[in-house]
Amino acid sequence: MRYLDFERPIEDLDRMINEQEDYTKKTGVEMGNEIETLKRKRHQLIRDTFYHLTPYQRIQLARHPDRPYCLDYIRLLTSDFVELHGDRKFGEDPAIVGGFANFDGTSVMVIGHQKGRDTEENIVRNFGMPNPEGFRKALRLMETAERFKKPIISFIDSAGAYPGIGGEERGQAEAIAFNLMRMSRLRVPILVVVTGEGGSGGALAIGVGDRVLLMQNAYYAVCTPEACAAILFKDRAKAASEVSSMK
Repeated sequence: MRYLDFERPIEDLDRMINEQEDYTKKTGVEMGNEIETLKRKRHQLIRDTFYHLTPYQRIQLARHPDRPYCLDYIRLLTSDFVELHGDRKFGEDPAIVGGFANFDGTSVMVIGHQKGRDTEENIVRNFGMPNPEGFRKALRLMETAERFKKPIISFIDSAGAYPGIGGEERGQAEAIAFNLMRMSRLRVPILVVVTGEGGSGGALAIGVGDRVLLMQNAYYAVCTPEACAAILFKDRAKAASEVSSMK
């Protein structure tokens, strides 16, 4: 388990609990009362910490590296998932995944942003920031779902569309705008779930739906707090202090 900065006191208690449990196993010395006291203290600390979260701490939780990602939800909620690849125009974009799956007895099309669990996978997934081919792949899958009259479930978890030169050359803005127009006209039900980050056009491009749900400690915004601080104050370091102004 990985801890955020404000979770360090919880990490310290977890370490103490683990040390005492290991000591009991190795020596046979009974420390049940001490361990239970620490566990109660940990439970209360978690309640106090998460009850008084600042806006930026919620942003940090939305980005938590142990938070479930799209493929985790697909694995846990569906069966018989068949992933589909490519936009049939340029190439494959691993930052967006999608395909047919069975959800509660119903055949659906699932689509979503996919981040990586470590640096190597994040490089492959481009940190969950799609290029135009990712958005065009998503639209191709949604149009396929419409053709076969299948509902669509879209999982959003991205800081935004990738702002690279290649993406701009291949029509990043056009791909996002076209998705918005086309999704608004699809004749099948669309359920959108913001599971973590919902940043800018990168989220909106697969976020037009009949129902839009926002999970606890997720966020949906015109841009990331860091981008907002850089634009308004020319200082990304002000993201934590100015995030509340983004309401």
